[in-house]
Amino acid sequence: MLAPVASFAGIFISVGIAPPALPVYPQPLCPGDGYMWTPGYWHYGPAGYYWVPGVWVRPPQVGFLWTPGYWGWGGSAFIFHEGYWGQHIGFYGGVNYGFGYGGVGYEGGYWHNGAFAYNRSVNNINVTNVHNVYNRTVIVNNTTINRVSYNGGSGGIQARASVQEQAAIREQHVAPTGVQESHLQAARADRGQLASVNGGRPQMAAARTANEYQAGAQQRAARQPITANDRVAGQRPVNVNGNAGGARPQAQAQNRPQAQAQNRPQAQAQSHPQAQARPQAAPRQESRPQGHEGGEHPRR
Repeated sequence: MLAPVASFAGIFISVGIAPPALPVYPQPLCPGDGYMWTPGYWHYGPAGYYWVPGVWVRPPQVGFLWTPGYWGWGGSAFIFHEGYWGQHIGFYGGVNYGFGYGGVGYEGGYWHNGAFAYNRSVNNINVTNVHNVYNRTVIVNNTTINRVSYNGGSGGIQARASVQEQAAIREQHVAPTGVQESHLQAARADRGQLASVNGGRPQMAAARTANEYQAGAQQRAARQPITANDRVAGQRPVNVNGNAGGARPQAQAQNRPQAQAQNRPQAQAQSHPQAQARPQAAPRQESRPQGHEGGEHPRR
């Protein structure tokens, strides 16, 4: 399960239209120590773009951080670059996913002596359940929050990988966990997550865990009859194990190693500043977390 990304055969997705804007949503409460936030994102399936809700998940091993996936303009179409686990945060297109993922690096926490320390200024943390916390203010300029969900192309974010991000790309990576894969399948089979149905406002933008989302999706599916259009699109009710119906994306898709998903976007762009060093201590603080916000953040 901890084999590098390069050893996995993934799906290379190329789409002619840009994904919708990122929805604004609150972050669910962290379930407990050891969970890490993985932000929601737009993916593509037989019925078009669909939203994969943000959830708290456990990393595959101690010391690993999550680099989110992103859409990037490839010159003739938008290409999806899959997210991965690694010791450092790589390039994710400059997309501001919020909650510590402001476009460069990660400001939601760091590993310290085998435990993950959470920054309460950007995470929804209850200190009764999570004990290793600190508070480091993230500066937010509300007039410049960018909800664009892709890099390059017309209207896209003009960002390129920094030297540090390029180095992270060449490191050993681990593919999304089994829980994350099941979560993806459940979202694809959930009609309420389709952009064509929700107009870019998913019925569930985030959940505490993948299991909680799948349970909610199953309840909604039980209340909604399957239509002829759903059968054509491969949409079926979701079960609690995440074994959703539907085929793998067919439009303009072909097998390609996932390592290709980490290539630098081709659009011309400005470089991001390099990340700053991690804080060395983890004192407990009692401030309230912020929501999905942009602006200039201290870097990891």
